[in-house]
Amino acid sequence: MKLNIAVLPGDGIGPEVTAQAVKVLKAVAMEFNHVFTFNYGLIGASAIEKSGSPLPEETISICEKADAILFGAIGKTSYDLDPNAKVRPEQGLLGLRKTLDLYANIRPIIAYEDLLNKSSLKKNQIKDTNILIYRELTSGIYFGEKKLSADGNKASDICEYTREEIERIAHLAFKAAQARKRKLTLVDKANVLESSRLWRRVVLELEPQYPNVKTDYMYIDNAAMELIINPKQFDVILTENMFGDILSEEASVIVGSIGLLASASLGKDHAMFEPIHGAYTKATNKGIANPIASILSAAMLLDHFGLDDEASLVRQGVDKSLKLHITTPDLNTKYDNISTTKVGDFIEDFIHNPDETNLNFTNIHLGQSTII
Repeated sequence: MKLNIAVLPGDGIGPEVTAQAVKVLKAVAMEFNHVFTFNYGLIGASAIEKSGSPLPEETISICEKADAILFGAIGKTSYDLDPNAKVRPEQGLLGLRKTLDLYANIRPIIAYEDLLNKSSLKKNQIKDTNILIYRELTSGIYFGEKKLSADGNKASDICEYTREEIERIAHLAFKAAQARKRKLTLVDKANVLESSRLWRRVVLELEPQYPNVKTDYMYIDNAAMELIINPKQFDVILTENMFGDILSEEASVIVGSIGLLASASLGKDHAMFEPIHGAYTKATNKGIANPIASILSAAMLLDHFGLDDEASLVRQGVDKSLKLHITTPDLNTKYDNISTTKVGDFIEDFIHNPDETNLNFTNIHLGQSTII
């Protein structure tokens, strides 16, 4: 298969983790006789510094021509500390989502057996957790009208949804639930918000089209608590933009590190794949950023094109790295010199040598990715 992949490394740790995902994709292409072409573009703070815009027209053009987009992270501390900044890195990502109509954000939350002790939650609470969050991505409060009074003492953000925007992602979530445990939970705040009441009405109307799916309805405050108390009760979670953002970040406590959480952002004509974490600028160029979320996002890219064997092999490589503690400091307590690049090297090597069975771990040369 030939794929034209747009690569937007972005800011902070974005370039470091994205480089490992590209490395793994190149290994997949080599082993499975694919042709993957990578075209790079600027976005976020790095784009502002070079072009004055967080989303240059050239980047939009690269993405529109691509079969898929691999995204890193955006953000910079100087902008975080300046609430008055008119141009911000985040505008690049929001603008790209809106321009390409990437309305469905899909975030898997999986408790890995080898990492149950890395979570601050009890093992019996999180064991076997496997959740798929469907977050609406191009509307809601992030994209609504924003106002600031002339004296700067009054501000508002409008949360607005249309029936069509809710229906299109709800159908995707219902279909995903059909292929899993046949349970869908809508998370809203329908006891207070009119926009949430519209969500609930629309989903209730769609329910009869999916009679084999059990649909639950939960307020966001209760869902946030239940996600920690009993995450195994959830299968597919459907929710609006801001609630989905918050819940999926909260879910990183379950898996042990936000550096493990991948995502896909899908629209009718375009698809983007990215870790859910931010730029983590204080870790930039220190070699401590966890690239697994970016690598798993690359696996989701392969899924998207029906390359199931390839995606499975990437996930096997990730599983092996976790089992052998070939991970960055956020997860690793066994070795003290496993860098971002070394994790990528190890998984790349696994793609090329998946049948390696030497389990004499004391012979692992930690300066290389190969078990010898």
